[in-house]
This record gives sequence, structure tokens and C-alpha cells, in this order.
Amino acid sequence: MEKKRCDFNLGAKKYKVFEKFLIYHDTRWCKPEHRDQELYAMLVLEGMQAGVSWDLILNKEDNFRKAFDNFDPRIVAEYDEAKFEELMQDRGIIRNRSKIRAAVTNARAFLKVQKEFGSFDKYIWGFTEGNIIDHHLLKAEDMPAKDELSERISKDLKKRGFKFVGPKIIYSYIQGIGIVNDHLEYCDYR
Repeated sequence: MEKKRCDFNLGAKKYKVFEKFLIYHDTRWCKPEHRDQELYAMLVLEGMQAGVSWDLILNKEDNFRKAFDNFDPRIVAEYDEAKFEELMQDRGIIRNRSKIRAAVTNARAFLKVQKEFGSFDKYIWGFTEGNIIDHHLLKAEDMPAKDELSERISKDLKKRGFKFVGPKIIYSYIQGIGIVNDHLEYCDYR
């Protein structure tokens, strides 16, 4: 018997990254993530997604990981102008000046948060005291683009110097790292 998935993913069949999209939905989306390096990776990827489709990001994810030193925030925080120009020439990633600069700025801010809290994981999951928020959605149309939690996290991240962390990006981020579970009730991948 075929497993049921959230219905908004079924439209992805038209994209060439359908398999990557399904793998992401089935194994990563709304699944708790606690590894700091992966929490940074998702923050960069979600920021890169602003204005483009998640399918495009998934299609380029391997290129992003290679270009950004596997999203090691300690390495990215040290990027200089030469590395920035190298990234601007990399056709395998989104070559947006503001987004690339934000990845570096965010790596530096990320390291400060790690130093203050002991880990970024403790910081980000602290907003829910380590709890997962499950909305028990019945249909995709009920899924918000942002909520009070994403607005609160966004405001705090901005105060700490992060860029490309508006409430909508952060809502998608907290879904991506599993703080929010928005798999539809009937989805076998909840």
C-alpha cells in the first residue's frame, strides 16, 4: 500500500526535483533537528529561498553545501571579499549579493549565539522549551505563512544581527527544523 503524503507535495510531480522534494518531505521536513551545523545550513537555505521556489533550493542544495564549506559556520564566518567574489561566480548556487552576504553575517551572529547559549540548538529550541508545536492541520490551506512564534523568533534574530530572517522565512525554518510539525493529519510521514 502506498503511503499518504501531504497533498501540497503531489503538485511537485511537474518539477524535475520531484524525488528530492519527496525525500525532503518524508525524511527532513518537520523532523526535529538538533545538530548546530545543520541548523545553520537550514537557516542559510531558507534565506536563499526568499523569492524563489523550495524546489530550486533542493535542486541546488548539494552545490550550496560544497560552495559554503558544508555550512560550517566557523569557516563561513571567515569569508573575505575574494571568497565572496568566488561565490558570486558560482552558477551552481543562487548568486544574490544580499543573500550571500547574509550567509556570512549570519555565520558570525550564529557563533555569538553559540557562545552565549552553549549551542544554537539550546537557543532556537528554547523558544518552545524543547517542545514540538503540532498544528494537526487537516488541509494545506490551513497552514499559516507566519505566526506569533515566528514573529518573536524573527525579532530576536534581527536584534542579534541576523539577516534574511523575516517572520515568513522563520516560519518555514521552524518547520524545516521540526519545531513546528505541519504535516497534515492523514500524512504517514508525521
